[in-house]
Amino acid sequence: MVIPGEAPLYSQLSEANTDPEAGSRILIVDDDAALRRSLPHVLAQSGRHFDQCGSAAEAMDLLGQNRYDVILLDYRLPDSTGLAVLDWLSANQREESVIMISGEDAIDAAIGALRRGADDFIRKPYHVAQLQRVVQSALHKKALERANRAMSERLRTSERLHRYLVESSPDLIFTLDAEGRFNYVNPRIEGLLGFERNQLLRRSFLWLVMPEDIDRIQAMLESLREQPATSFNVELRLRRPTKSNGQEGHSGYITVALQGMPMLARGGSKGRYVGLYGVARDISERKRAEEIISFQAYHDQLTQLPNRLLFKDRLELAIAQAQRRGGSLAVMFVDIDRFKLINDTYGHAAGDTLLRGISNRLSATLRRGDTLARLGGDEFTVLLPDIAGPEDAEVIARKILVALEQPFALPHGNFRATASVGISIFPRDGQTAESLTQHADIAMYQVKRSGKNGFRFFAPELNTHHQGRITIENDLRVALERNQFELYYQPQISLAGQRVVGMEALLRWNHPENGQIPPDVFIPVAEEVGLIGDISRWVLENACAQLANWRRKGHLELKMSLNLAPHDFDNGDIVDLVTKCIARHELPPDHVELEITESMMMQDTNGVAAKVRQLRDSGVGIAIDDFGTGYSALAYLQKLPVSVLKIDRSFVRDLDGLMTNPIISAIIGIARGFGLNLIAEGVEHAQQAATLRSLGCDVMQGFYFARPAPAAEAELLIGMTPRSIAV
Repeated sequence: MVIPGEAPLYSQLSEANTDPEAGSRILIVDDDAALRRSLPHVLAQSGRHFDQCGSAAEAMDLLGQNRYDVILLDYRLPDSTGLAVLDWLSANQREESVIMISGEDAIDAAIGALRRGADDFIRKPYHVAQLQRVVQSALHKKALERANRAMSERLRTSERLHRYLVESSPDLIFTLDAEGRFNYVNPRIEGLLGFERNQLLRRSFLWLVMPEDIDRIQAMLESLREQPATSFNVELRLRRPTKSNGQEGHSGYITVALQGMPMLARGGSKGRYVGLYGVARDISERKRAEEIISFQAYHDQLTQLPNRLLFKDRLELAIAQAQRRGGSLAVMFVDIDRFKLINDTYGHAAGDTLLRGISNRLSATLRRGDTLARLGGDEFTVLLPDIAGPEDAEVIARKILVALEQPFALPHGNFRATASVGISIFPRDGQTAESLTQHADIAMYQVKRSGKNGFRFFAPELNTHHQGRITIENDLRVALERNQFELYYQPQISLAGQRVVGMEALLRWNHPENGQIPPDVFIPVAEEVGLIGDISRWVLENACAQLANWRRKGHLELKMSLNLAPHDFDNGDIVDLVTKCIARHELPPDHVELEITESMMMQDTNGVAAKVRQLRDSGVGIAIDDFGTGYSALAYLQKLPVSVLKIDRSFVRDLDGLMTNPIISAIIGIARGFGLNLIAEGVEHAQQAATLRSLGCDVMQGFYFARPAPAAEAELLIGMTPRSIAV
């Protein structure tokens, strides 16, 4: 560490090195050459090094180049006296110890030498032992002086270092006296809290503490006086000052982590408490970050509403309170209708705007103490604690539906949102948070199936239906893998040609436990869980393979008709899928007909019309199934290259010999006008067949001719003459 304005600490310590192995240097200044040569032998010891010269000038030259511990200086020199060397040492502020050696008897020589800084004076002749003692004493004294200087320098350096660390610390460092008053505080106080240091000296530490923490900190300080501990750590809030109209107050606070250590005066076995040493670190940013992380962990980031975890915690708490009080509560599951339409049409930014608007309106309908949470997507849940009965939940449900009636202003225009709301009641509909939420979800799903935009309370029979549906969903996921699907075929009869002209492929599910399950039971489930695409590919592949097999047996004029679900057209490669399958089985494209509903044509979602045109351009036939039961629009028949209209069985059912159905007459007229082929479904007796034939419909299918059958049985019907020929 480098202290501003000081040499590095390691440099200061190295300069004060007192290691005795570093050696001692001795300079011998005497004009007697023999003496100069003998003294190093007389004074020799390990670690001692000697230099020698014979004049004052030579001595000062050596001193200018080196430093010595001891100088043995002769009084009489050829060019001067030893006093000149002493004067030089004094003028240059040197610290060498000088032992003056002289043959002068006059006391004045000794006095002059000592006054000029000599450390000792020896008269010639002297005893060798005397000289050795004097030199040893001078070296020892020099070593002590050097050690003392080094120790003092270390203390000064250490003091400067610790002062620098304390004064420059990013933490607040302070000491308190036994009464809890400041007697030292470092400059950090000014930047951290805005107080000047002298404002706090002799003031109580509690003066800085926020009122909410005073009792806790005061109790801690009092306990330290009675039973001093080694150290403690605590979090507290310290106030920041402000002045308004001359009045001192505080403009907020910071949160600090305070580490304190009692200061004890030694004197007994435990010591007497005399104060406190404290270090306080600002953790305000960390606490704010923790609060943000905690909020994000329990709240939805888009709407700022509680999320699933927080809703579950509050619901479990409300259930525990209701159990103790014998009370009731309600859970509502709210799903926004048609929300996917906004995301798909206008993008997710518009969807997010709508969700925020919906959350605001839903919040406005609730009571104080109720909880609205967003589970994700367009799903919300509501907790209504402390209700008197189901009627309270019904009131809130109606408020929610009314709140959504006003259209929402979105960047691309207004949007009217509706919601499906399911309600469960504690303890009637469940005892746990999971069961209450699940049952509210089941009730909401029933609202969806019933037309949306409404609310419904959970009923036990809904759970039975829901469990059955879940069983179907689970079994459906493995039906393809276990080869449980099978295609049945129903012949399409041409009365004029007296032959079977086509087969409609109808899907059946042979469940290992429940037997054969009809499509109207499992197809809606497959569409909802996203399995319909795999099932449709299986149907397409197997129907084309079967037609190819019949063609190899000589039935070259036979056509194959199969149904596609609306979800199949959400697949961007449906055209490629169909055409490649037909080509793979080497089928004429016009011998394959795909049946689609007219409602799907009317909605034209995801470019259905464009895909139909591409299929027709490739030669594939397109039949409008159940024509006349939906949103018939003749404009679509003009724009789209449809090849076949199928008369729905609901119109055929009402035919008798006396009256014809005017809708059938209209459909037959439309088909003639547009040059389309006709097929009548659901023919069950001869009278219906005769009436259809008289109206101009030639191709029919139904139980009157043959029931759907597996491929082997259906094949037997291809070459037979239909019994309705006589009609």
